[in-house]
Amino acid sequence: MKKILISFTMILLMIITGCSSQPKDDKLIVGMELQYPPFETSNANGDPEGISVDLAYALGEHLNKEVEIQNIAWSGLIPAIQSGKIDVIISSMSVRPDRAESVSFSKPYAHSTLAILANKDSGVTNPKDLEKDGIRVAVKVGTTGFLYATENMPNAIINTVDKADTAILEVAQGKSDVFFYDQMSIYRSQKEYPDSTIAILEPFQKESEPWAMAVKLDNQKLLDEINVFIDAYKAKGGFDDLANKYLKDMKQTFDELGLEFFFQPRD
Repeated sequence: MKKILISFTMILLMIITGCSSQPKDDKLIVGMELQYPPFETSNANGDPEGISVDLAYALGEHLNKEVEIQNIAWSGLIPAIQSGKIDVIISSMSVRPDRAESVSFSKPYAHSTLAILANKDSGVTNPKDLEKDGIRVAVKVGTTGFLYATENMPNAIINTVDKADTAILEVAQGKSDVFFYDQMSIYRSQKEYPDSTIAILEPFQKESEPWAMAVKLDNQKLLDEINVFIDAYKAKGGFDDLANKYLKDMKQTFDELGLEFFFQPRD
């Protein structure tokens, strides 16, 4: 009987040891929606890739943790943080007061602002032209562009759509005069329809929308570590390296126009 008890104890210890060989503290589980290239997307093999993916692995290296990336639908990201399914969201998420009630945000690492995709025949060539009566504005429901148009353009004809691609196509076909979205998306969309659209990248919002990483409300330790990482990564040129790797042409365009590039933490 004694031998059986000893054997059972040894087996139990082996099970416990085996289960704890990869403790959760050694892994950083990152949630993102892989639907926003070149920040969050997947390659032909289905593996995550993009700016946010590189940023996640750099954070893991800083923390000396293995990184696991989980592809989660946008609406499920904050619930995944709240339930403890993931440790951090890195998914081009803008900081908003309503979201700040559910998660804690890090220092911003980007500052997005609205830009304009205009049909070449619309007569809109700069933000001041938006003051004209009867401008046909395509906006995606629930976005910052939607809020801007409904709050600031009482004399516009506002066409709401469910998808950004639909709004882009409307402008390209001349069914709408302009579409409001973030600068990067507008820049890329104009490249898809160079013969019928122009990109107006000059900011016309009063304030930009910061992008930040998000953690659980009570996870102050990880939040502090992330903020240290963002400062250190900026200091060694990490954000510049990512911009040159994924956004080189766009960054060059911003430099030529004398505009502040959106993907960079501010001092």
